[in-house]
Amino acid sequence: MRYTGPKEKLSRRIGENLGLKAERSFSPKSAFLKKPYRPGMHGKSRRRSLSEFGTQLLEKQKIKFTYGLTEKQLQKYFNEAKQKKGITGNLLLGALEKRLDNVVYRGGLASSRITARQLVNHGHFLVNNKKVNIPSYSVKTGEIIAIKPKSRSKAMFFDLANKLKKHEAPAWLAVNKKNLDITIKAELKNDDLPKNFNMNMVTAYYSK
Repeated sequence: MRYTGPKEKLSRRIGENLGLKAERSFSPKSAFLKKPYRPGMHGKSRRRSLSEFGTQLLEKQKIKFTYGLTEKQLQKYFNEAKQKKGITGNLLLGALEKRLDNVVYRGGLASSRITARQLVNHGHFLVNNKKVNIPSYSVKTGEIIAIKPKSRSKAMFFDLANKLKKHEAPAWLAVNKKNLDITIKAELKNDDLPKNFNMNMVTAYYSK
C-alpha cells in the first residue's frame, strides 16, 4: 500500500529531506527543517547505527518514497530491470526516471512528483497529441509531452511560463518554455541518473 500520511514525515523517517512537498520542503515551514529527527516520542534520541540490512532497507525506502511507489510496484520494476542486460540498479532507476509523472515533474510542468501524478491521473497531459492518464507510462525518445489545451487556463498551471524561466531540466529533456511542452530528446544515459541514491544497496536488498 502506498503511504498516505504526512509527506514530510517520510523525510524525517529517512533522515534526509526528500523534497516531497515541492518548495515547501525547503522553506521555513518545512516540518523536516523544524524537526530534523525521527517522528515519535523517541525521535530526538540518538539514532542507532544501522545493520547492513537496515541500511539497505533505508535506501530502498528512500527511493520508494521519492517516486511515490507501493512496495509491489517497486518490486516489479526491480524484477524487470534484473531481466535486462546491464547494471540492474541503473536500469531500475532509469525506468523510474522515464515514468510520465516523473518527466512532468523533471520538466517543470508540476512542482512535485505528487502533484505531477495527480495531474496525469486527471488527464491534463497529452503524449504525441493523445491523452495519457497513466502516471507509470514509460516515455520514449522523440515523444512530446504537452498540457491539454483545455487545461492550460486552469489554476494549477497559472504563471507556469514564468516559473519555467528559472527551471533547469535534465539534459535528456528539451523543455519548450514558450509552448509549455517537453520533448524526450535522447535516451537516458547513466550520467543522467540522479546521484542521490545508492542503487547498490537497493539491488542488494532485493537480491537477498
